[in-house]
Amino acid sequence: MAVDLSVELCGVKFQNPFVLSAAPPTDDVKMVRRAFEAGWAGAVLKTTSVEEQPVELVYPMMAGLDFEEKKVIGLGNIDLISEHHIDEVEGRVAELKKEFPEKVVMASIMGAKKEHWQELVRRLEAAGVDLIECSFSCPQGSLGEKPGAMVAQDPKLTKTIAGWVKGAARRAPVFIKITPQVADIVEIGQAVKESGADGITASNTIPALMGINLDTFVPYPSVAGKSTYSGFSGASIKPISLHVIAELAKNVGLPISGTGGATTWQDVVEFMSVGATTVQFCTAVMRSGYRIIDDLKDGLTNYLEDKGMSAPMELVGRALPNVITHDDLSRKYKVVADVNRKICVKDDLCYITCRDAGHEAIELDKERLPVVDEEKCVGCGLCVAICPVWDCVKLKEVKK
Repeated sequence: MAVDLSVELCGVKFQNPFVLSAAPPTDDVKMVRRAFEAGWAGAVLKTTSVEEQPVELVYPMMAGLDFEEKKVIGLGNIDLISEHHIDEVEGRVAELKKEFPEKVVMASIMGAKKEHWQELVRRLEAAGVDLIECSFSCPQGSLGEKPGAMVAQDPKLTKTIAGWVKGAARRAPVFIKITPQVADIVEIGQAVKESGADGITASNTIPALMGINLDTFVPYPSVAGKSTYSGFSGASIKPISLHVIAELAKNVGLPISGTGGATTWQDVVEFMSVGATTVQFCTAVMRSGYRIIDDLKDGLTNYLEDKGMSAPMELVGRALPNVITHDDLSRKYKVVADVNRKICVKDDLCYITCRDAGHEAIELDKERLPVVDEEKCVGCGLCVAICPVWDCVKLKEVKK
């Protein structure tokens, strides 16, 4: 079965679901050109502003969260919006659309007042932009009742400003990029819907403090001996993004562009299965470059072929019926740990974690191989999560 990787979002056709998010990899026209040549379907140009709005960046602006020998599982940044104002960005949009008419050129905007938001929309539409994304998930200066807070933390403000942007748009769909840093993500999604905006980008980085230098007591990244809170991104925030997307898909119903933690084609399948139509990448590209698009396209194509599907749109929302409340989960289902002793490396981890943090259901035999007491085992899954050998420990269903 032939697979067509194209998807459609609010009437805009993408060659594939893979998009570059508004970030450093989209802040230079030459870089975006290389990305398009490599095979990315679209790019959201880094958030821009009107000429009169000052943007003062500081360096260094990045710090990684490492795990097991510099395997970066997350990245914190204290970056602001692009230092390139709308006059330069509208030129980039026109240039990219002329050179790559088949690619989707999007732009992210941020304003300090109604006139700024609407001016940005008009100028980008005139330049030929395909879709406009609004940054409601970074600190917005003096807007709103809580200066410095994110617009998307306030449903009323979200509805108002999204309405301004949509009111100025005549052609390009408007997407609102929201933050997961709220008590009720559905309330924010409903505010976006009520504004008339076309879709939601979910969701942005998470406020974080990336770590402390134990010699100087200065947080990372250090800027002249001081630091500040970062926006945390990367693989480690994927579970949060999946939750946000699923909640919005189940309860709001607007089209979603997923972002936040996707690094592989498998992640893309997950994002789409809970409701996203396109999936945006940032940290993975910053770590490995634009050429990851080859693995993304090949992996997704092969997966769809194996599943007997002809297009990625068949994935959208497929996991949602399996997402239910805790109260609705079965209390009759019973599983216990099952250890494959042939591939066990005898690291004792399952034994130690069950002894000190589980139900004391695992013992070691004379050969130091784990033995599960199925009467004590409740099937919590801790041993499965902690074992470093893939498929060495599984959960098997038993009669309760």
